[in-house]
Amino acid sequence: MAMKIYTRTGDKGTTSLIGGTKVPKSHLRIEAYGTVDELNSYIGLCKDLLADEQGKIILQEVQDRLFTIGSSLASDPVKEPRMKIPDLKEDDVTLLEKEMDKMSDAIPAMKNFILPGGHITVSHLHIARCICRRAERCCVRLEHESTEVEPVILKYLNRLSDYLFVLARFTADRLKVPEIPWKPRV
Repeated sequence: MAMKIYTRTGDKGTTSLIGGTKVPKSHLRIEAYGTVDELNSYIGLCKDLLADEQGKIILQEVQDRLFTIGSSLASDPVKEPRMKIPDLKEDDVTLLEKEMDKMSDAIPAMKNFILPGGHITVSHLHIARCICRRAERCCVRLEHESTEVEPVILKYLNRLSDYLFVLARFTADRLKVPEIPWKPRV
């Protein structure tokens, strides 16, 4: 018999962190890893839309790292040091930086702010960037509540949103879709 996905344990608005600590589903830690999960799902959509093979490879790697981040955020910070939770590494941040540098060298320099859009894939990459920024803000709030968040998580999410922005520009360039400059009314 297959394992049932539902447990009924959360019917009263609580859930358990990895390690067993019960918290309300409205807890900022749940919001943080839930937003990372949302980002991971959205990056899956972006990966499916992307034609660039290197971009797909990197987004697959990003999805794996987001599961790592989610595991860390879903753990009780008091109990986490005693558990075997995968680690995010500084090399994960460096990978994103190197990929951004390669793409940036292959596209025209940005001369003004650009509006998201122009092609469905580009638009979805910009939405993923915005979800990533929200995940980063959730983690920053969690950190400010004196709840430990690994510094490399904040750094990774910050760099990932930059990566998604550059990937959106790179994708637009490869698709020969003109960027839409923002022309503020004055």
